[in-house]
Amino acid sequence: MFSPELIELSTKTLDDARTKGLRIVTAESCTGGLVGGLLTEIAGSSDVFERGYATYSNHAKLELLGVSGAILRTFGAVSPECAGAMANGALKNSHAQISVAITGVAGPGGHGEKPEGYVCFATALKDAETITREEHFGALGRSQVRLASVETALNMLRERMY
Repeated sequence: MFSPELIELSTKTLDDARTKGLRIVTAESCTGGLVGGLLTEIAGSSDVFERGYATYSNHAKLELLGVSGAILRTFGAVSPECAGAMANGALKNSHAQISVAITGVAGPGGHGEKPEGYVCFATALKDAETITREEHFGALGRSQVRLASVETALNMLRERMY
């Protein structure tokens, strides 16, 4: 299902989390749970992967992660602000110590400042500042944008652990 490179990255991410004594929670929109799926592709990942939220709709972001209506109205669901709120909400509503969130326009579609391939990420760590990041992958096609987002999310988790 996943490429050998993504499997290797997932394995390294889990190993890093074990080394640091961290449990991971994910909050995913445009990837629909692919990061969680990739992490759980590795046998024994349950000691590190705590849970995942696939919050595709705005309603789910509000209800499950506590993203405020003001953030959604002011900045939109695809924004660094929303990604940060998703990461913080996932951390708050889990027993994990580190989170990653993804929200974006996988395509087709998008417009203006938020074209196809525009994806926002955030990582949150207990008792630390939340870090956000924006990527412009371009119109690679829906599947490729989603896979590029998964790779970016895992790399951000690894960077945040060190």
